[in-house]
Amino acid sequence: MSTAKVSIVKTNPKPGYPEIYRAVREALALIGGIEDIIQPGHLVLINPSWVAPPVEREAGCITIPEVARALADIARDFGARPVIAESSAVGVDSEKVIQQSGYGRLRAMGYEVIDLKAQKARVDLAVGHSKVFETVESWELVQQADVIISVPKLKTHDQTEMTCSIKKLKGLLTDEAKKAMHQEGLFEGVVDLLTAVKPRLAVVDAIICQEGVGPVFGKPVEMNLILAGKDLVAVDATCARLIGYDPAETLLTVNAAARGLGVMDADQIEVVGEPLDRVKRRFLRAVEDHPVEVEGFNLIHGEAACTGCRNTVMSALIDMRNADQLMYLPGVTVVTGSAALPAEVPPEDIVTVGLCMKANQTDRHVRGCPPNNALVVKAIIGDRAEVKRMYATESLDKTDH
Repeated sequence: MSTAKVSIVKTNPKPGYPEIYRAVREALALIGGIEDIIQPGHLVLINPSWVAPPVEREAGCITIPEVARALADIARDFGARPVIAESSAVGVDSEKVIQQSGYGRLRAMGYEVIDLKAQKARVDLAVGHSKVFETVESWELVQQADVIISVPKLKTHDQTEMTCSIKKLKGLLTDEAKKAMHQEGLFEGVVDLLTAVKPRLAVVDAIICQEGVGPVFGKPVEMNLILAGKDLVAVDATCARLIGYDPAETLLTVNAAARGLGVMDADQIEVVGEPLDRVKRRFLRAVEDHPVEVEGFNLIHGEAACTGCRNTVMSALIDMRNADQLMYLPGVTVVTGSAALPAEVPPEDIVTVGLCMKANQTDRHVRGCPPNNALVVKAIIGDRAEVKRMYATESLDKTDH
């Protein structure tokens, strides 16, 4: 018997605001409406993805403003106060994303568009039945919200395979909390966050998505879809199937379902609107997107290596390729996943990566689960060159702690 509904609504190519508004309303109607969620006087926090530039809608990087605007207009119809709020990735200026995208125009039109990083009032939100964090650091506005709506952009991801409504919630954390989550365990830490903020609804922008090395530099994919659901686990499981994954491959979905925060099995999810088989398309995965091979460089993944470290290392190598720094790879061996250190390689030439290598780490160890891409690049390059940040506005020394 179905226990969750997820709607899929098709738009025309390059839809404007009237059509996106229609699609969002239809998607919400198909899941039974939202009268049970939004009441007059409610503070409704609409949380899109502003991860980083590029902000052009054709790049498929950030949630396009019209989806957030549609939800704000619908919330106003219920007599609620809608606030569009988010913080970009660590080291990224959220206000720059706002001003270079259509969100600045929404603000000029009278919508409340808030850069959470500019908020001074911080709070610790309690986590229920935590696995990593007993509290997570966020902002008072997040705590005050009566309803939180996750509004992700559907993309593949270089660390978590896919980013959707659960992973997107990291934007509700301070930069310090984001960094701690990578250090202590992303795949359970994000689920801790899910239990703390308790979003009531997800509306997915799958109009122009990304495949390959997302969440910023992937290849755009035009899907022209809006998805919605009140069970974020079911939404993410459906989005995984939409882009060619078995949800069992996406650890955030698996971990959230294991904690009873939603359902991921296909026989427990009723997909309404467009049939999934009619609109699904297999996306190129991060590890399939132009892998880097350099003679004299060795990469060893142990049996314990999860997709987090595998994809992070691959993404770091692609960052080095894009920065014209592959000349620093020969002579280096990178080891992950509790693999034994190769006896024939001097320890000073070995970079160990991730929490699983803690007991067998070298001096060139990169902490985290999974670590930041830039920290992997730094461990490989050492003092031979400066790490070129791919989209952060702050230098590595300000963002790696």
